[in-house]
Amino acid sequence: MSVSEVTLDEFLTHMNEGKIIDAASPMGGYLHILSQEAIKITTELNNKYHTPEEIVEIFRKLTGKNVDGSFRLFPPFYTDCGKNIRLGKNVFINAGCKFQDQGGITIGDGCLIGHNVIITTLNHIQEPSKRQSLIPKPVHIGNNVWLGAGVIIVPGVTIDNNAIIGAGSVVVNNIPANAIAVGSPCKVIKYIESEGSNV
Repeated sequence: MSVSEVTLDEFLTHMNEGKIIDAASPMGGYLHILSQEAIKITTELNNKYHTPEEIVEIFRKLTGKNVDGSFRLFPPFYTDCGKNIRLGKNVFINAGCKFQDQGGITIGDGCLIGHNVIITTLNHIQEPSKRQSLIPKPVHIGNNVWLGAGVIIVPGVTIDNNAIIGAGSVVVNNIPANAIAVGSPCKVIKYIESEGSNV
């Protein structure tokens, strides 16, 4: 198989099954094609004013999926793929966020993503001779999650419904529903007492 024979569906299936990508393989070549497309689209997004409705349309083009009209984003926004992002309704992404979504990023309804949040979904093999290869692992963010400014999420993490992640935290393990978690590494410090309570 050559790079030109790889389809988007084949690529996404490969990534979502967690299969390793050899950088020199056709799948690795296709990954770079998607990266260039994402750079082109995000350059358009980030370098002139767009109305909220125009941003929704740009995100539909970037992800290749339907994006609900309730979606809101403050540029700049960066990704080196875009095609493995899935967004719920009423999602807000603040300025300066960076999504490495090849391994899959799912964001549920009502999520608030703070300034400069980084979400990663790729690791490298530790062995030096194979380190160029990539290991995809998805990130799942549940409904009504609030990520504070500067949060970093590593590959394979799930943050369950209603959780709050404090600013500057590095999330390396799963976070349960209704938890408030902070730090590096991020740890649960308490739970939301009741719906609608101030924390």
